[in-house]
Amino acid sequence: MMDDLANPADHGNGSQRPPIVVVINDQVLVRTCIVNILKRELAGFEIAEMPTISDLSGLSGRDVRLIAFNVGDIDVTDPSIETRLSLIEQLCPNAHVALLSNRDDEAIATAAMQRGVRGFLPSSIPVEVAVAGLRLVLAGGVYRPLPIVKQNCAAIGECAATRKLSAVPAQNGFAELVPERMPADLTPREQHVLAALRLGLPNKLIAVRLNLSENTVKMHIQHIMRKCRARNRTEAVLRWSGRSNGHLPS
Repeated sequence: MMDDLANPADHGNGSQRPPIVVVINDQVLVRTCIVNILKRELAGFEIAEMPTISDLSGLSGRDVRLIAFNVGDIDVTDPSIETRLSLIEQLCPNAHVALLSNRDDEAIATAAMQRGVRGFLPSSIPVEVAVAGLRLVLAGGVYRPLPIVKQNCAAIGECAATRKLSAVPAQNGFAELVPERMPADLTPREQHVLAALRLGLPNKLIAVRLNLSENTVKMHIQHIMRKCRARNRTEAVLRWSGRSNGHLPS
């Protein structure tokens, strides 16, 4: 899972309180399940849960890094969501926001990004991808699932969701994922790994998706990082994204 995400809290003196990830969901069962998963996956963070945004006032003065807020079936453009996002900004101005939604169309995701949301996680994505998306947001990135490219899920293990992949016929009769408009100096396999990194997928899922060992995936990631002079995988994705748009960030 995004193995370049450093431990955010230094507890050497035993007095510093860890940064907080907040889960806001009025459904107790769903909220409890999400919290239990994040407690296992996000070491070094305190995971707080609450039913409403107004409860954030109880965290005044704390280092809130991320707020995962469930909007259910409500459209992101609904005025009530605008009001809630404004309240989050007032109560926790330094926190990134990730929206959990029952809707997964492109227009909704775009509307969320336009409103300053850093992560958009529809309920249709696998839990591993959702956790990887939250890790990406915590590391300073942005996560959104892009238009779905359907594959034979029995052959691949899951369906992909990325604008950077296209489905083409493969020799075995199943659809194969190929990257579009990738940097020319990456090998074809490195291009596939980079496309998976853009989804925020962990090494284990990349290995399953591409039928590689985890050690081979790590080797390809190291090559990608070296070619773009990146210090970690998140920076590599950001740098290659800038490169494909015509410039390489310094």
